[in-house]
Amino acid sequence: MRVLVVEDERKLAQIVQSALQAEHYEAVVAPTGEDGFFRANAEVFDLIILDLMLPGRGGLEILQTLRQRRIETPVLILTARDGVDDRVFGLDLGADDYLVKPFALPELMARIRALCRRGRPSDVLRLKAADLELDLVTRRVMRGDAQLDLTGREFELLEYLLRHQGHLVSREMLAREVWREPRRATPLDNVIDVQMTRLRKKVDADGVPRLIHTVRGVGFVLREGEP
Repeated sequence: MRVLVVEDERKLAQIVQSALQAEHYEAVVAPTGEDGFFRANAEVFDLIILDLMLPGRGGLEILQTLRQRRIETPVLILTARDGVDDRVFGLDLGADDYLVKPFALPELMARIRALCRRGRPSDVLRLKAADLELDLVTRRVMRGDAQLDLTGREFELLEYLLRHQGHLVSREMLAREVWREPRRATPLDNVIDVQMTRLRKKVDADGVPRLIHTVRGVGFVLREGEP
């Protein structure tokens, strides 16, 4: 389970990260609002722990934008604001839970476990774009009435593109998130390009509109119509 901790108080972020790692979660810390916003959009997480008072971009702005972009990752807000209106406003914007600082670490971990058990909404188990549909449970991919025969890597690549549809995906992001090799000495660009070409031939062979596009010199985007 991957958890993004968006928190500018370094000591608190380290405490939360250590507690998560002790429970075998993969914890990623973003110390600013801009960094947290970028990671929440560019990577896949099972939970986001979000402070409200952040440098660069506020937590409520981040939450509102994520929900507008239909990123439904559960969000647990951490904040020093304890007013009822603040809590209601955060929940109305799409937060899944709210914890006021200072808090007891066991309570935080209990809330995290509850949110992770709840998981993503069931509709996110099926990712769609135009007439393309990917089922995360059965691992079946359909384009219209035709079932696509994808390799394991092609499936993971398509899932990542669908989760970020409409947004540019760089080769660096794919190397980090799909191949899990962010520190490889030799770049994976050629390998990624070959896999993307094979995937595109299967997804867009007879499909109208074309869905997978190359943005020259930058990366790829999955969307209806030219990027």
